[in-house]
Amino acid sequence: MAGDAPPSNLTQLSGRLLERDALRRTPAGIPVIEFLLTHTSVQTEADSERKVECEMACVAMGLAANVMTAVKPGDALRLTGFLAARSLKRRSPILHVNTVEFVEGNENGIQAEE
Repeated sequence: MAGDAPPSNLTQLSGRLLERDALRRTPAGIPVIEFLLTHTSVQTEADSERKVECEMACVAMGLAANVMTAVKPGDALRLTGFLAARSLKRRSPILHVNTVEFVEGNENGIQAEE
């Protein structure tokens, strides 16, 4: 980390919903939903184009969780959030989603970015 810059952990990922769990609630009553996003793109690495494919585990809480209940497998999304360990014992990353954007069209009253 350079100088006095604060740590950064902002993640944007686009892809298609692969699968989604049922909406549940925390003991405090906050809606939570876990889902899997599949991503495919072409990225530049070392001056060469590379096809990139991956699946990312995601979790959304609050309003973002409620929005995710309307998403169907195959729907295209753009997600913004931050990465964190799945749990104290499982250190693999999971994307904590703060914003959900529909990429294609206007669905469920939420305007997609063009």
